[in-house]
Amino acid sequence: MKRVFSILAIAALIVGFSSCDSDEFLEPTLAQDKSIETSIKSQEDIEGILRGAYNRMSHNTYYGRDYIIFNEVRADNVFSNGNSGRFVTAAAMTIGEADAYTTDTWTKMYEVIASANIIIAQDAAAMEGDAEAIKHAQGQAYIIRAMVHFDLLRLYGQQHVTGGNNVGIPYVKEYKGDNLKPSRNTVAEVQQFIYDDLDQAMALMNTDYDPSTKEFLSKISAEALRSRVALYFGDWTIARDASLAVINSGLFSIMPAASFAASFAAKNSANVIFEIANRPTDNVGINGLSYIYRGTSYGDIQVIDEFANIFDATDVRLTDVMGVVSGALRNNAKYPTNANYDYNIPLLRYEEVILNYAEALWRISAGDANALTQLNLITANRGAVAHASISEDIILLERRRELAFEGFRFHDLARTGRAIPVISIRQTHGGPAYGDFKYAFPIPISELNANSNIQQNVGH
Repeated sequence: MKRVFSILAIAALIVGFSSCDSDEFLEPTLAQDKSIETSIKSQEDIEGILRGAYNRMSHNTYYGRDYIIFNEVRADNVFSNGNSGRFVTAAAMTIGEADAYTTDTWTKMYEVIASANIIIAQDAAAMEGDAEAIKHAQGQAYIIRAMVHFDLLRLYGQQHVTGGNNVGIPYVKEYKGDNLKPSRNTVAEVQQFIYDDLDQAMALMNTDYDPSTKEFLSKISAEALRSRVALYFGDWTIARDASLAVINSGLFSIMPAASFAASFAAKNSANVIFEIANRPTDNVGINGLSYIYRGTSYGDIQVIDEFANIFDATDVRLTDVMGVVSGALRNNAKYPTNANYDYNIPLLRYEEVILNYAEALWRISAGDANALTQLNLITANRGAVAHASISEDIILLERRRELAFEGFRFHDLARTGRAIPVISIRQTHGGPAYGDFKYAFPIPISELNANSNIQQNVGH
């Protein structure tokens, strides 16, 4: 039998409900499964569904591992050594339409969107509880919906594929809507919908309702995400203004060199804007980021030896983040322990916003001295030599150093129209040129079978 349409997860979407009677209210991973067909009547119900959405984002097929690794192993920071056979096809950029990697990630991401859509569709004024708190939760749902669609576009969209005709992904705005077989939106449509959702979030959210923990999205998170989105699309003025909004908030600071590596083992760090929660209740064990980067039983994702050559000798991102383990260069500090619940997964860091700001300033005016000043705020806090000048190459170099192992490198290469560099014989993708069909994952065969209005990506 064909699978029920997976984008809308119509068959049996389960959403998270849990009690608000204690500190569990601020626990994004504690949830009991309950069918969506149950009536949603209160603030408690909405916040339960919201926690369920956050929990899905932490799954190993999404931010808990796979999405981050996809965007590292397809570039020039790491490679798959095949120790347990994981990420071999992703590293070679030979993933097929029936590959579990592409199917599971696609499905999980649209499940998150479905949860967000349930929240967005509710009438806050008609529900029990604090209407402003419900609106704040809905604002978070809008940010989540924008973030996940953006991630889907970057993974499955054909904006970097020759002959792909800028075909994006379906932007789903309703749970169980009238259109059960949506076509793929254009890249431009997806771009605008993302901005629209972030605008809606800003309109709904009130900073008085921002939680103390960074495991939930705050209002300023919308601007941090907007700066990332705008940078990707080359909307430099939007990227500049959104970055500046985060900077001017005064809520965050760059982590200094002495604390940088250790900060990845902490929670609610001063440089984190939003992070995914990891808890013992949802510990993924060997399927987490730490095990795939260096676990003794897995450890498939190994750092390319030549990658170390891009750092200054005193740079803590070399000396403290990476290390040689059993003769192999490893990421040792980011996602630091095999007890995965000991750390959270930062998704929005202040340092990224500073880098976004520096690039936006330079793109708008190559002579803007503040662009170099902003870029060197990062080197000054990493024990690295300050840059004497600024260019696209230097910007990408500093982003590569700072954001390594966090899932940025492939997107930075793609958005700047670059081929994938080959710096080691350990890379198995062969360095495809920009425009190659491999820049986009295939649409899963299960989705093609269920939705007659969706077409496969070019080349797959």
